[in-house]
Amino acid sequence: MGQSPSSPLSKSSSSPSPPLRRRLLSSMAPPMPAHPGPPPTGGASSPFAAPPPARDHTQDLPDEILTLVFASLTPAERNACSLTCARWKEVDAATRHRLSLDARAMLGYAAPALFARFTAVTKLALRAARGSGADSLNDGGATAVAATLPSDRLARLKLRGLRQLSDAGLGSLAAAVPALRKLSVASCTFGPKAFVAVLQSCPLLEDLSVKRLRGLPDTSGAGAAITEEILFPHASALRSVCLKDLYSALSFVPLIASSPNLRSLKILRCSGAWDLPLELIAARAPGLVEIHLEKLQVGDRGLAAVSACTNLEVLFLVKTPECTDEGIISVAQNCHKLRKLHIDGWRTNRIGDRGLMAVARGCPDLQELVLIGVNPTVQSLRMLSEHCRVLERLALCGCETVGDTEIICLAERCAALKKLCIKGCPVSDRGMGALNGGCPSLVKVKLKRCREVTYECVEQLKIVRGASFSISLDIVLEHVVGAPSENGVQEAGQAQVTELTGQMAALDLPSNAAGAQSFAQANSRMRSVMSALRRRFGNPPPM
Repeated sequence: MGQSPSSPLSKSSSSPSPPLRRRLLSSMAPPMPAHPGPPPTGGASSPFAAPPPARDHTQDLPDEILTLVFASLTPAERNACSLTCARWKEVDAATRHRLSLDARAMLGYAAPALFARFTAVTKLALRAARGSGADSLNDGGATAVAATLPSDRLARLKLRGLRQLSDAGLGSLAAAVPALRKLSVASCTFGPKAFVAVLQSCPLLEDLSVKRLRGLPDTSGAGAAITEEILFPHASALRSVCLKDLYSALSFVPLIASSPNLRSLKILRCSGAWDLPLELIAARAPGLVEIHLEKLQVGDRGLAAVSACTNLEVLFLVKTPECTDEGIISVAQNCHKLRKLHIDGWRTNRIGDRGLMAVARGCPDLQELVLIGVNPTVQSLRMLSEHCRVLERLALCGCETVGDTEIICLAERCAALKKLCIKGCPVSDRGMGALNGGCPSLVKVKLKRCREVTYECVEQLKIVRGASFSISLDIVLEHVVGAPSENGVQEAGQAQVTELTGQMAALDLPSNAAGAQSFAQANSRMRSVMSALRRRFGNPPPM
């Protein structure tokens, strides 16, 4: 007897009853979270209860330990740490000695609160961003800032890009910091008269650096004349002066001459004739021990004036094409305490064996010698090796006459040599192989653009001299001018693109808004360079 579709058995087999369906659905649904509330006080803890907060062990650290930790952080990291808690903020403010501020026009209104918080500042930098224009700190803002400066502690002051600041503004800042010992200004618009007030207000000033001033009168065509219209006060405490990228640096000659205890003088890329000014400076400051001259119109007469500083220990001559062997000889004959000598001959061939042999005879304490674009031979190198017994650092860059014979001479005679740098010289494995048994004190060698030196020779040197010896070889492949092959061009383009990619990977990420903006600009420039390389060499083949 058949069963009808409407029988109870048929209904139960085709679909479950409503209570059973609800039970099945509830069993498949995910478990509901426990109702939020206080954790149970006894028994097994609920798996959904939040764990108790961990103990903050930093609260147990004394302020002295936090001070040491903060001292090892960058300014951006210290700014982040100061926002952690009120205690960290107080410790950071009470122990921060260096402060860098965005020198906008409104800084005068914020200065009282800033210096009331940071009470231990000894180094202050006021920087105006490029393109700030009229929004940078002006004389009125400088007066307001000066009224709140820690006058009894501030020892270093750095001004950058303050194009709205005049002589009066710098004078107001200088008057507020009588304990100032170091002043550095760059890309500002005031002139040399402003430094009269600086020397009058800061009698303890020891270090002065002036770069790229825009408010100076043009004295580049003054020739041999030196105007002393500006009467600078006696600066007996001044020890170091640096003038860089000034088209009227001759205006500062009276300031330098008024510093009888000057020890270091750097004149870099400044216009004007400097032979006569150097005579005046050497006569007024005979105690100079360090002189840097770079891209200057100076000749043998200027070097003869420098030779009057008999205590001279460091001399840099960088791209001064009018200097010859005669000037070097005059220095060597009088400056017997010379320890460091850097000469960038700019491939003029005016300084050679005669000058270097005079250095060997007159400067027995020479420890560091750097020759760029100078062509010494075995004759001068042998004398340097024999007379300069404490020569420890030697660099030969772009020296066309330095080959295997010269390197063998150095290996046989330079017993004290510790560091050797050779760039763009025609040396080969034969010359470098002499270092296997020569120069017993040698610990570091750097080779660049020495195409005749192989990696096999480098590895042999490493094995022979042991683990304490370091040597690096950088071979730059240069393509012959003409019709290079397509593969050669492709490989060159790929190598340059790979190098740029590596440089981009090494960039640090920005830590603030200004850093993000500069990073974006650098990234945009890098994309432009890579696009140009691809247009020139084509896309690199897929790896």
